[in-house]
Amino acid sequence: MLALAPGRLPSPGAAAGSVFPATGERRGRVALLQGCAQQVLAPRINQAAINVLTRHGIEVVLVRDEQCCGALTHHLGRDDDALARARANVTAWLTEAERGGLDAILVTTSGCGTVIKDYGFMLRKDPGFAAGAARVSALAKDVTEYLGGLDLMPAQHLGEIVVAYHAACSLQHGQKITQAPKELLSKNGFVVKDVPESHLCCGSAGTYNLLQPDIANKLRDRKVANIAMVKPDMIAAGNIGCMVQIAGGTSVPVVHTIELLDWATGGPRPGSN
Repeated sequence: MLALAPGRLPSPGAAAGSVFPATGERRGRVALLQGCAQQVLAPRINQAAINVLTRHGIEVVLVRDEQCCGALTHHLGRDDDALARARANVTAWLTEAERGGLDAILVTTSGCGTVIKDYGFMLRKDPGFAAGAARVSALAKDVTEYLGGLDLMPAQHLGEIVVAYHAACSLQHGQKITQAPKELLSKNGFVVKDVPESHLCCGSAGTYNLLQPDIANKLRDRKVANIAMVKPDMIAAGNIGCMVQIAGGTSVPVVHTIELLDWATGGPRPGSN
C-alpha cells in the first residue's frame, strides 16, 4: 500500500452537491460519479470530464448523498456492505433524477462502472429496490460510452502524439467497451496504438495489487514491456487503479482518456496544471 501511495496529494476537487451548467444551449444533464480513491488521488480526471461535458452543452451534477459504489467491498465478499451502498446510491440518484432529470449517470472509473451497471442484478431479489436498481443500471455509462454519442469539437492541433491505449479489464471484459475510447482519441487528433496482449490484466484488479503484490508486479512488468513496444508519448487508460499500477513501472506519462479529450477540445495539456 505504501509503495502505491503518491508522494503528495493534489488539491481537493469539486464538492458534492455542485452543479456545473452547460456552456451555451443545454443539450443534456448527467450525474458524474465522484468516486473514492480517484477523488483523492486524481481529482483532475473528473474535472476534465466536467470540462468536456459542459463545453459540449451537458450540465453536470455531483449528487450530494452519493456514496462509494461498493465495488471493492463487493470484490472482497462483504456483500452486506456493498448492497447497502448500492441501495443508498439508487435512492440518491433517482431522487436527483426526479428533481432535475438525468440522461445518464457517468463514470470515469471503469471498475466502479462495471459494478453500478450490475446493481440491477445485485438487487434483483430486493422488492424495495429491484426496479430502481434496474433503472440506475440502465442509466449508468462509462464517460467514453456517453461521449461517443456527442459530436466533439477538436479545438487545437496537437501534433503527432502517440498514445498507447491500455484497455482496463473492467472496461473491455466487464462492460464490453473496446472501441469507443480508441475511436474518440483517434477522431480528436491522437495516434492511437493497441498494446500487445491487451487482453491481459495490468495487475491492479481492485485490491489485488495490495493483497498479492508479487504476482501483481509481474503482471505490471509484462504490461509495461508490452506498452514500451509501441513507443508511446503517453499512455491512456480509463481506470484509476490501472493508472496507478502502470505508472509504478514506467516513466511514460499515464493519463486518463478523458484528460486527452479535454486537451483536444480546448483544455490544458495533461500534467500542465
